[in-house]
Amino acid sequence: MLQDIRENAQGTIAKVIIGLLIVSLSIWGMDAIVGGFSGEPEVATVNGEDITEREFMRVVQMEGQRRLSQMENPDPSLLDEDQIRQDVLESLIREQVLIQDANAQGLELSEQDIDSLITQMPQFQVDGTFNSDRFVATIRNMGMGVGEFRQAMRKQYVVNQIRAGIVQSAVVTDENVAQLLRIQNQTRNFRVLTVAADAVREGIEVSDAEIGEYYQANLEDYRLPERVDAEYLALSQEALAETIEVSAEELEAYYSERAADMASEERRAAHILIEDGDNASETIATIQQRLEDGEAFAELAEEFSADTMSASEGGDLGFAGRGVYSEAFDEALFALNEGEVSEPVNTSFGVHLIKLLDVRKSEVPTLAELEDDLRRELAERQAEARFAEVRTQLADSAYAADDLNAPAEELGLEIREASNVTREGGQAPFDHAGLVRQLFSEDVLNDRFNTELIDVGDNVSVVARVKTYYEAEEQPLEAVREDIRAELLAQKTREALRERADTLIAELEAGAEAGELNAGEWQEYTEASRNAADVSRPIVATAFSLERPEDGAVRYGQALTAEGVAVIALDQVNEGEIAEGSGELAQLAGFLSSMEGQREYAAYQQYLRERAEVSRP
Repeated sequence: MLQDIRENAQGTIAKVIIGLLIVSLSIWGMDAIVGGFSGEPEVATVNGEDITEREFMRVVQMEGQRRLSQMENPDPSLLDEDQIRQDVLESLIREQVLIQDANAQGLELSEQDIDSLITQMPQFQVDGTFNSDRFVATIRNMGMGVGEFRQAMRKQYVVNQIRAGIVQSAVVTDENVAQLLRIQNQTRNFRVLTVAADAVREGIEVSDAEIGEYYQANLEDYRLPERVDAEYLALSQEALAETIEVSAEELEAYYSERAADMASEERRAAHILIEDGDNASETIATIQQRLEDGEAFAELAEEFSADTMSASEGGDLGFAGRGVYSEAFDEALFALNEGEVSEPVNTSFGVHLIKLLDVRKSEVPTLAELEDDLRRELAERQAEARFAEVRTQLADSAYAADDLNAPAEELGLEIREASNVTREGGQAPFDHAGLVRQLFSEDVLNDRFNTELIDVGDNVSVVARVKTYYEAEEQPLEAVREDIRAELLAQKTREALRERADTLIAELEAGAEAGELNAGEWQEYTEASRNAADVSRPIVATAFSLERPEDGAVRYGQALTAEGVAVIALDQVNEGEIAEGSGELAQLAGFLSSMEGQREYAAYQQYLRERAEVSRP
């Protein structure tokens, strides 16, 4: 198929098609191509109302984008376009019948109502005020015009009115809610006897005849799916970095660039803070005079500073680098020599006198110490810049080549192999669904073309081709004999465990004691909840599925576990309690009402949908 496109792109067929398009456009205009003379085409008609192709395609595009955004690694090739179209069309049909129902009930929005809703939507506001430019730009990014958006709002509003009315009208009784909560909070007293698998496995045998019968009855389970051995080229930014040679000149220049960042200086400052006020200048003058008279900066800080936290430490702020304090404070501090006191510095906190107490500078490692790290960083930086270019080269080369040899030689890549890749995937990079889909496409599987270049991870791209194809086939009995033996042994062990549990329960119900049955000792659980963490889930599930025992009686059950089989004796059911003021009742009532309302709304939708007359061209 790809080869046909390559050959015909320059051929007579293509020229004829292009000529017809030109004639059509010149005589009739674009309508000759996209709509003819019959107006805008529709994809469905609901009770006489059309769903236009334009509206349908817009919603299809939006739904595709939504599903892509939900993928961990978005890949358009994984989207099922047919399913999206089917889902969107059904959604638009349901929306149309709801709109028609709303119109019949007289539910509508006036132009003023729409204006009011739009101006209140936060996505159209700037600094809390509606902005028309933001509004127009946003809806254009959605692929809509202003009129389309207003119409969509009108439709959505009336649909939501119906939905809200039905959902909010749902009612559940207080007693039903309370009963459900009591059941949820119920606890149970029970005992457990465990029979280990080893206790019944002795004497269990699996014959060759049984293996043969099982194999014949389950041939499909032992059928190897169709699969391929593949060749592929992997281009990764990390591997590209390893091929880049960094010169000594580049390394030295990069070291010089980085050295400036690594060199750091920290300064230890003390300050006296005077809050702005009528007497601030006089107070500063007084402090400066007393400093000249020989008084200690630390003592004056303790006496005058409004920064009480540092004042008790003589104004000491400790060591800090540039950018920690305000710009004015920083400039003054880093202009001082050790022991000097600054002139008054004004900041938003007040007026400061700053003293430089100490300076410490970090040593910059030598080039020899950093060489390996810097060389790797520089190679990665260059690889990042080259990756997009090399990726394009690989895509073009692989598309034009008959195999992977020429692209591999051209770009210095290694041809790798992967075995037994099925339609479900294989080992990396064939755990990527988009690459597997390409590998099993008709052009690649049957015509042996290369796949397109597929991005399978962060900065990793792969192109592959089929080396050998294997049809689906049955595995011979000898190849799966031991697997079948293990499966039959496990089945017989489970059957024996169930039989052993049935026997024990029958004897216990007849009045026998566990000790008399050589069944070990009971393990007791009192007031165990449904979420008991110290009991295996199969045992809890069985214990809570047993009927409530009558007074003095016991209910028995069994559960297979990882260790063997457990015999459960249910002694007592304890009614669940509802804590006063916990809000559990109100929370559960709201949840149940919402669920009931959603069910009623879905039923109403379905009722309208079934009554609607829907036709599709």
